[in-house]
Amino acid sequence: MSNPFSSSDGGLSLYPVSPTNFEDWLTGLSELQQKWLKAAGFRALAGEVCSLPDNHGELHGYAFGMTEQGWLYQLAPLPAKLAAGNYRLVTDWEPEQRLQASLGWGLACYQFDLYRKASKEMPSLALDDDIATDVVRLLSAQSLVRDLINTPTEDLGPAQLADAMRVQADQFGARMSVVHGVDLLSNNFPAIHAVGRASHREPRLLKMEWGKENQPLLALCGKGVCFDTGGLNLKLGAGMALMKKDMGGAAHVLALARLIMQAQLPVRLMVLIPAVENAVSGNAYRPGDVIATRKGLSVEIGNTDAEGRVVLADALSYACESEPDLVIDFATLTGAARVALGTDLPPIFSNNISIANEITATGELEEDPLWVMPLYQPYKELLKSQIADLNNMGNTAYGGCITAALFLEYFVTTQTDWVHIDTFGWNQTARPGRPLGGEALGLRAVFHYLKKRYC
Repeated sequence: MSNPFSSSDGGLSLYPVSPTNFEDWLTGLSELQQKWLKAAGFRALAGEVCSLPDNHGELHGYAFGMTEQGWLYQLAPLPAKLAAGNYRLVTDWEPEQRLQASLGWGLACYQFDLYRKASKEMPSLALDDDIATDVVRLLSAQSLVRDLINTPTEDLGPAQLADAMRVQADQFGARMSVVHGVDLLSNNFPAIHAVGRASHREPRLLKMEWGKENQPLLALCGKGVCFDTGGLNLKLGAGMALMKKDMGGAAHVLALARLIMQAQLPVRLMVLIPAVENAVSGNAYRPGDVIATRKGLSVEIGNTDAEGRVVLADALSYACESEPDLVIDFATLTGAARVALGTDLPPIFSNNISIANEITATGELEEDPLWVMPLYQPYKELLKSQIADLNNMGNTAYGGCITAALFLEYFVTTQTDWVHIDTFGWNQTARPGRPLGGEALGLRAVFHYLKKRYC
């Protein structure tokens, strides 16, 4: 993706105007500009754009109508409507408002161009010095999530996901290790191995560590199912269409780790990604099998298509062995979450409700919303198995995102603060700043919460 920002303060001017202040704003313009806007029928409606001449009739800039609320997507309609070139925002907005709006500009300029040339040369926005670093870092992280999710599995299997982690580790001086194939069994990651063993591309546990030993340990776990056929509980074609995105949780924690390391947060960071393909072959795990887990709990497989929680079980258990200050997992885990809250609003679960509430409140400020859902303990009855410690599926379709979260809770020690985010990681339709395809949902909310927690 080309750089959507410039360091220069030159370029054509962009003037945000709302219908409520339009008439007052007009009075500050030249007579020529007033006549021009009236002749064009410009009314400062949301998404409306109109050119502005200078006193010599040359193009001076553009006026554009503001949306009714929020700041993130105020500039997002513009890149698609403006010609390539340099632009600068002329406004008295506060720094946080300019930061959000500039980030939205960058998000709107995103194009996934791995396989074909970008369809449009995007314009460039001048960034003020007080916000430039934060805007570029946030856009880079969110673009990383989009790029990883958008890449088809042929080019982003478990090995390539390891490569993506290695890029981040090398850039920030982090340590990385990989346990793969049958070594997962000898290193006591049997659940990860069971889910991924049917693929010709070996399953892996990816681990990245960064920071000083005397800092509080923050563990990030991301579901890295690079493709999900459903296993022997095979999905229909429509169900498999978007399954390249089933490693979206891994993409989120890699981007979150990037932001944490860039900001030099005073934490000891551990990132764990179980990277697998849930494939079908003669040695695929089966419905009705009972598999071992790192924690020692036996799990009956009610459905091989509920594989994400199974691989995360080993990762969460391993994370908790180091007595972390906080564990956060991201996972594209359940369709039930989408039924409950739609595709734009990820549910957040936590065994410490105050943390979930703080992240949600931060998300409101960052225009990165989440919704707190309950770890309703009576629903653990739905995970009972007649022959194992628990089943990986509830015995009813109701409350599916809650029972999935409760399954994960079995693998978190009771004294460990833990947050689980069931993100969708995808834009179903194209909107300004939110192109069709991979998307980071919950990333900025969690990062800004962590900044407040540890700084």
